[in-house]
Amino acid sequence: MKFVANRDDLLNGIKIVERATVVKGLQPVLANVLIETVGTNQIRLTATDFDFSIITLINADVKSEGKFTLPAKKLGEILSRLNDELINLELNDSTATITCRNSKFDIIGISANEFPLVEENISDTDCMEIETRPFTKAIREVVSAAAGYETNSPLSGVLCEVNKNILEMAAVDGNKLARVREVVKNTSSDGEKPFEMLISSKVLSELLKISLIANSETIKIYKEMKKIVIMIDKTKIVTRLMQGQFPKYNQFIPQTFSKEAIVNKNDLISALERVAVMVNEKNSIVKFEFADNTLKLSGDSPEAGNSQDELDVKYMSEPLAIGFNYKFILEFLKIVESEDITIKLNSSLSATIFTPVSDEDYLYLVMPVQLRG
Repeated sequence: MKFVANRDDLLNGIKIVERATVVKGLQPVLANVLIETVGTNQIRLTATDFDFSIITLINADVKSEGKFTLPAKKLGEILSRLNDELINLELNDSTATITCRNSKFDIIGISANEFPLVEENISDTDCMEIETRPFTKAIREVVSAAAGYETNSPLSGVLCEVNKNILEMAAVDGNKLARVREVVKNTSSDGEKPFEMLISSKVLSELLKISLIANSETIKIYKEMKKIVIMIDKTKIVTRLMQGQFPKYNQFIPQTFSKEAIVNKNDLISALERVAVMVNEKNSIVKFEFADNTLKLSGDSPEAGNSQDELDVKYMSEPLAIGFNYKFILEFLKIVESEDITIKLNSSLSATIFTPVSDEDYLYLVMPVQLRG
C-alpha cells in the first residue's frame, strides 16, 4: 500500500474515526484505525468499538492498493506535528513509513486481517434526510440530560422522533429531563410515517463533534430493526439502536405553574459559580430564594463555611425557597442561547421548568432536592 494525501485531510479523518477506538480494550487492534485504499483517488479510514463504528473517506493519490491498521492516537500525534504539506505513506511488511519533507516516521501496526468486520450496508427502505443545523442543535440541547454512558438502560439514550416537519428529541435520567422541538425540512422514504429511534447519548455526542469537522448541510439516517447508519458528508456512523421502553416523558412535565421568574442567564451563571465555591460537593445543593424581584442564592459546607449571592430578577409571586443540584442548572445555562431564562415553579418539592424566554419549544426540567430545616 502506498499513497500521498494532504496532511490536513488525513489528520481530520483520523480525528473523526479516533472517537470510535478503544484505547485499553482486550483486543489491541481496536485502538487502531483501518486504512484502506479505494480506487486510485481515495482512502477509507475505519474505527470501531463493536458498539459503534465510524468510517470516513478522504481524497488521496493512490500509488498501490492495500490495507493496514495503525495506532490512531500515535498517527494523530505525528500528523499534528507535521507542516501543512503532502504526506507520503508506504507500507513495508508490518511497518508503515510516513514522510513529509525532511521528517520520517516508521510506525508498527497490526494486520488488517485482525480488524473486525464492520457491516456498513443497510436497507434504504426506512430512511430520512434532515437539515444538519437543527438536528445537531437539538442534540446539543438535550444530550446532557441523559444518564451516563456506562449504563445500558434506555435512560442513557436520546429519543428522536420526526413527525412530518417536526423534530422532537428528549432525554431523561430521573433527576432532570430535556425536551426540544424544531421545525425541519424532512425528506424521508415515507413522509407521513413518524421516524422514531432511541440512540445512545454517547453516539450523539460524538456526532456533534464530527459535525464540526464535516461539511454538510444535511444528515442522512438509515434505520433497520436494530441498527442505524448516520451519514454526514463523507462520514458514516454505524451503531445499534438501543432497546427497551423509553419513559413517557411528556407525562412528567407540569402543565400549569403558580409562580414564574425571569432572570438574566449570564448573571445567574456568575452568581451560581461564586456560590458553588462553598457548596458541599457530596450533594452540590444550592438554595434558591425567590421574593420581591430578587433571587438569593446560598450554599454551605460543614467543613468550609457558607456563601450567599443576590441578583435582580422579575418575580412578583409569593416567596419561595427551593433547592437544586447547581450542576444541573449550569448544564442548561451553558447550552441555552437566549439572554434571559424563564423559571416556572409550583412548590419547593415540585418539578421546575427552565426555558429560554426566546424559545419555549426547548425546556429543561429539574427535580428539586429537599432542604434541611
